[in-house]
Amino acid sequence: MFLEPHFKGQRSGWIEVICGSMFSGKTEELIRRLKRAKIANQKVEIFKPKVDNRYDDRKVVSHDENSILATPIEHSKKLLELTESIGVVGIDEAQFFDSDLPSVCQSLALRGKRIIVAGLDMDFRGLPFGPIPDLLAVAEYITKVHAICQHCGNLATHSFRLTTDSDTVLVGEKESYEARCRTCYHMGNILNLQVQDKSE
Repeated sequence: MFLEPHFKGQRSGWIEVICGSMFSGKTEELIRRLKRAKIANQKVEIFKPKVDNRYDDRKVVSHDENSILATPIEHSKKLLELTESIGVVGIDEAQFFDSDLPSVCQSLALRGKRIIVAGLDMDFRGLPFGPIPDLLAVAEYITKVHAICQHCGNLATHSFRLTTDSDTVLVGEKESYEARCRTCYHMGNILNLQVQDKSE
């Protein structure tokens, strides 16, 4: 049986995922990679969900105020239209996108594009967040970054919510979240339950 060889002259694309908790430097790392691609004269474009307007409507901004101009979009399928001439596609706050994002990223990678995705791997409940788990399954490269626990100084992997809001999607900053290690995260949840029991 004759097997078709790799298409000659076709550039192979791939998917990179940068994940971690709040305040772990995900966006900082995304911006760093995109800026390096720009220095190499590659065509770069970064996208973010329209719901994320914490710092700026048109920019992706890291917690230390490093920024890069971005295009806000409502649905991931829009990426298929907007990246025709783009070689490197950056996607920030990917956890807020719809469930089509993994298949869209795979389609773009098959077109020979480098896709760099950054997002929270877990929500405030410690559960897999949005399309990130499916992206991790299909990515060629995965980088898990860590914050520092604000209580004990160990590596932080969880985003602890400081408010009583129970919605999964709550766009916020230091007023709403803390980075915590596994132990401090669970201790905080136990204390919250005790406070709730006393108030009932």
